[in-house]
Amino acid sequence: MKAIIGLGNPETKYNQTRHNIGFMVVDKILSQIQDIKLSEKFKGFFAKSKDLLILLPKTYMNLSGESVIELVNFYKLSHQDLLIIYDDISLDIGTLRFRKDGSDGGHNGVKSIINALSGKDFNRLKVGIGPYNKDMDLAAFVLQKFSKAELEIINKITDIAKDAALEWLNSDFEHLQSKYNKKFL
Repeated sequence: MKAIIGLGNPETKYNQTRHNIGFMVVDKILSQIQDIKLSEKFKGFFAKSKDLLILLPKTYMNLSGESVIELVNFYKLSHQDLLIIYDDISLDIGTLRFRKDGSDGGHNGVKSIINALSGKDFNRLKVGIGPYNKDMDLAAFVLQKFSKAELEIINKITDIAKDAALEWLNSDFEHLQSKYNKKFL
């Protein structure tokens, strides 16, 4: 079993905000898989299709680890069975980056997952939401809705991220990094 987990905030007021890019990618994955339905489980929205688990934590970004650890414990998943999809302010919009491990990079959702798993060795797919305007409060920036022009790019890059995440299920990680770690748009 493998799990794709998109990070975001569950209320509709957060739709199309920078911090919800993980939810946006997973929504595209769900729209591609036939006969899959979300239910509420593991403190999130959960779906299962054969050997694929999908999770969108409802715990709000800063407590994402609470949801992830419930899924990991229930299915006895290893850290390498996880792909966490989330926003990265240090990457420009239109950029993707796969990583096998690393620090939280100041991302509270990732920090929560690292704490819950007692380790940072899990797969990540970072989706760029920058450049971050340093004159703006960080929380205000990540909770800001995308502009109309940005949404055009976001729609395209979330399609590419969807394909990358689904390819992760059956592919070598180094191949994914060489194929997807770049600015696309």
